[in-house]
Amino acid sequence: MKDPSFTVGIEEEYLLIDAETRNLIAEAPPTMMSECEALLEGQVTPEFLQCQIEIGTRVCESLDGARNDLSRLRRTVSKVARSHGLEIIAASTHPFAVWGQQKRTEKERYAVIAQDLQEVVRRLMISGMHIHVGIEEEELRVDLMGQVAYVLPHLLALSTSSPFWQGHHTGLKSYRIAVWNELPRTGLPEQFDSFAEFERHVDVMVQAGLIEEGSKIWWDIRPSVKFPTLEMRISDICTRLDDTICIAALFRCWLRMLYRLRRDNQRWRKYSNTLVNENRWRAQRYGIDQGLVDFGRGEIVPYPVLLEEILVLTREDAQFFGCVAEVEHARAILERGTSAHWQVKTYEGALAEGASKDEALKAVVDMLVKETMHGLEE
Repeated sequence: MKDPSFTVGIEEEYLLIDAETRNLIAEAPPTMMSECEALLEGQVTPEFLQCQIEIGTRVCESLDGARNDLSRLRRTVSKVARSHGLEIIAASTHPFAVWGQQKRTEKERYAVIAQDLQEVVRRLMISGMHIHVGIEEEELRVDLMGQVAYVLPHLLALSTSSPFWQGHHTGLKSYRIAVWNELPRTGLPEQFDSFAEFERHVDVMVQAGLIEEGSKIWWDIRPSVKFPTLEMRISDICTRLDDTICIAALFRCWLRMLYRLRRDNQRWRKYSNTLVNENRWRAQRYGIDQGLVDFGRGEIVPYPVLLEEILVLTREDAQFFGCVAEVEHARAILERGTSAHWQVKTYEGALAEGASKDEALKAVVDMLVKETMHGLEE
């Protein structure tokens, strides 16, 4: 079997903020998208709600290439947004915006989704981050999809950025997952023995009229419909770009580690969705704070211990890709917390200093605006 390319592509969805009120905009400025498209040449698209905008890097051979492209995309969208009196934030929920006030983007695909999913999709005031890794061989792509599911909660925990919903501290590090779970065809993927079996499942849904094509399957990880990639979709969007690159590096290295095992006639043990879903919930609820279950040991293990095990397992792969610093950046995330931790700390700190609840929530938005552009300002 020819080695996969392990190329990297990153998609991020930003929320558009009125710079004065700090609230989400309900309607995008008429010229904003066309201005972004003129500057970014096919690397920017509207999202379901007008308060969102999505960017995607080019196919990148290295993480340095992905970092440079993503930096350019964030800077460009931010510059255009600011020319319209707006800011962007990289967070999976807005601290206080109300979903019922948001307006949908006028696009045929979104009209079909709105008609099909009704109130469920109208609540979709959330933003995500998708990491594509090039796995050209179809059978390998499906095989690795089944094996990599084990580590998805670990990546979610490290990325959390959605502790607030409509002005409430939810007590969850990733409330985005709770909103996302309301949609059909989400969550962990089925276990498939072959690419043909996966295709048969998709064909049944298409022929029954449930979906038009495979992109309407929104699992936490899936074979991409557009590209020869495995697409990881479970993570929140990271507020700092360095954290995004870390998540991408960990996902890429884990896939190569699994490929090495297969090449040597070994494999990672597959665990049932019932078990992995327990870790998915713990990551959603606690993030990195309370640990995840090590199914081999049969006990909850602190996240820092699990992370060190991941770094050891993928050390050879990080060296192969030249991204040891990027994967080890995960230790820095543990030390200072994820975006969810910063948001709660900012909110509670503002309240402690005498701010009202509304003022404290706006302070969170101000922090997110600043941190989204951390290290990127020209």
